[in-house]
Amino acid sequence: MVQANAATNVRFLSPPEVARLYGVDQHKVLNWIRSGQLSAVNVGDGTQRPRYRISPEALAAFEAARAAGPQPRISRVRRRRDPQIIEFF
Repeated sequence: MVQANAATNVRFLSPPEVARLYGVDQHKVLNWIRSGQLSAVNVGDGTQRPRYRISPEALAAFEAARAAGPQPRISRVRRRRDPQIIEFF
Protein backbone atom coordinates (compact mmCIF):
# COMPACT_ATOMS: atom_id res chain seq x y z
CA MET A 1 0.00 0.00 0.00
CA VAL A 2 1.53 3.29 -1.11
CA GLN A 3 0.53 6.62 0.37
CA ALA A 4 0.61 9.73 -1.82
CA ASN A 5 0.50 13.33 -0.74
CA ALA A 6 -2.02 15.09 -3.01
CA ALA A 7 -0.40 18.53 -2.75
CA THR A 8 3.09 17.50 -3.84
CA ASN A 9 2.33 14.04 -5.25
CA VAL A 10 5.20 12.54 -3.22
CA ARG A 11 5.16 8.79 -2.93
CA PHE A 12 5.87 7.26 0.47
CA LEU A 13 7.01 3.63 0.55
CA SER A 14 6.20 0.95 3.10
CA PRO A 15 8.94 -1.24 4.62
CA PRO A 16 8.04 -4.24 2.38
CA GLU A 17 8.34 -2.01 -0.71
CA VAL A 18 11.73 -0.70 0.42
CA ALA A 19 12.80 -4.29 1.13
CA ARG A 20 11.88 -5.32 -2.43
CA LEU A 21 13.67 -2.27 -3.80
CA TYR A 22 16.93 -3.20 -2.04
CA GLY A 23 16.51 -6.97 -2.21
CA VAL A 24 16.52 -7.51 1.56
CA ASP A 25 14.05 -8.86 4.11
CA GLN A 26 11.46 -6.43 5.48
CA HIS A 27 12.73 -7.10 9.01
CA LYS A 28 16.08 -5.65 7.92
CA VAL A 29 14.30 -2.45 6.88
CA LEU A 30 12.46 -2.35 10.22
CA ASN A 31 15.79 -2.75 12.04
CA TRP A 32 17.21 0.18 10.03
CA ILE A 33 14.21 2.27 11.10
CA ARG A 34 14.44 1.26 14.78
CA SER A 35 18.20 1.93 14.89
CA GLY A 36 17.74 5.39 13.38
CA GLN A 37 19.67 4.67 10.19
CA LEU A 38 16.54 5.12 8.05
CA SER A 39 14.01 7.86 8.84
CA ALA A 40 10.35 6.90 8.68
CA VAL A 41 6.96 8.24 9.72
CA ASN A 42 4.60 6.14 11.82
CA VAL A 43 1.13 6.55 10.30
CA GLY A 44 -0.44 4.09 12.74
CA ASP A 45 -2.86 5.21 15.42
CA GLY A 46 -0.64 4.02 18.24
CA THR A 47 -2.94 1.30 19.53
CA GLN A 48 -1.47 -1.43 17.36
CA ARG A 49 1.92 -2.11 15.84
CA PRO A 50 3.57 0.78 13.99
CA ARG A 51 2.81 1.36 10.31
CA TYR A 52 5.88 3.05 8.88
CA ARG A 53 6.14 5.03 5.65
CA ILE A 54 9.46 6.15 4.17
CA SER A 55 9.85 9.29 2.05
CA PRO A 56 12.07 9.47 -1.05
CA GLU A 57 14.22 12.07 0.75
CA ALA A 58 14.80 9.66 3.63
CA LEU A 59 15.84 6.94 1.17
CA ALA A 60 18.25 9.34 -0.56
CA ALA A 61 19.82 10.31 2.78
CA PHE A 62 20.06 6.64 3.78
CA GLU A 63 21.81 5.76 0.52
CA ALA A 64 24.18 8.73 0.81
CA ALA A 65 25.16 7.72 4.35
CA ARG A 66 25.84 4.13 3.28
CA ALA A 67 27.53 4.91 -0.04
CA ALA A 68 30.79 3.11 -0.61
CA GLY A 69 33.84 5.28 -1.01
CA PRO A 70 37.56 4.85 -1.24
CA GLN A 71 39.03 2.95 1.68
CA PRO A 72 41.29 5.03 3.92
CA ARG A 73 44.95 4.17 3.63
CA ILE A 74 46.41 2.68 6.74
CA SER A 75 49.99 3.66 7.35
CA ARG A 76 52.10 0.73 8.45
CA VAL A 77 55.22 2.72 9.25
CA ARG A 78 56.77 1.67 12.54
CA ARG A 79 58.07 4.28 14.88
CA ARG A 80 61.68 3.97 15.83
CA ARG A 81 62.27 3.65 19.51
CA ASP A 82 64.28 6.33 21.17
CA PRO A 83 67.33 4.63 22.73
CA GLN A 84 67.29 7.12 25.59
CA ILE A 85 63.83 5.98 26.78
CA ILE A 86 63.71 2.92 28.99
CA GLU A 87 60.37 1.16 29.00
CA PHE A 88 59.33 -0.95 31.96
CA PHE A 89 56.44 -3.37 31.48
